[in-house]
Amino acid sequence: MTEQVTGDRLARRKARTRAALLRAAQAFIAAGNTNVPILEITQAADVGMGSFYNHFESKEQLYQAAVEDALDRYGAVLDELTADLGDPALAFAQSFRLSGRLHRLQPELSRVLLNNGLTLATSEHGLAPRARRDIEAAVEAGRFTVRDPELAMVTVAGAMLCLGQLLHDQPGRDAEIATDQVAEDLLRMLGLSAGEARELCRHPLPSL
Repeated sequence: MTEQVTGDRLARRKARTRAALLRAAQAFIAAGNTNVPILEITQAADVGMGSFYNHFESKEQLYQAAVEDALDRYGAVLDELTADLGDPALAFAQSFRLSGRLHRLQPELSRVLLNNGLTLATSEHGLAPRARRDIEAAVEAGRFTVRDPELAMVTVAGAMLCLGQLLHDQPGRDAEIATDQVAEDLLRMLGLSAGEARELCRHPLPSL
């Protein structure tokens, strides 16, 4: 029993150290300042240099893990908030509208995503696979008319990235109105009528 308790305590300590390194890396990524020595990252995480190499072989590996962690957290929020929606078109609309709002509510996470735009568009983590899933499901259900879901996903990712950058550049702009307008335009591009696109973008959102 004592060995198990010791092992559990060690596992928790390692998990806390890894999480601290990820948070520190995400802060540097959000600031666009990734050309820093590992020592500076460990100091920001308040861990020792040796601890770094217990978790990552290189700074590049840490940054990749930090981006994936941010994308996974981003995606988990979307999954939780859209889990009960039966209409894939509505699920897509809700996810996009929530994502636009998160740019303002989680600015550091948003900057991590914006500073890794190509990763957002093609990653198997976060927004991209979930958007592809919803687009493909909506096509199969006859809700969307899309010839190539992968190309549609590229357009959606580009719209989300540009919207996020615009909201950072124009802090006075209403994020909800801007996001819903872009979402409505995307739904029309994906095959919905103007009336239905407008209706889906007026659907009540869960609280963030």
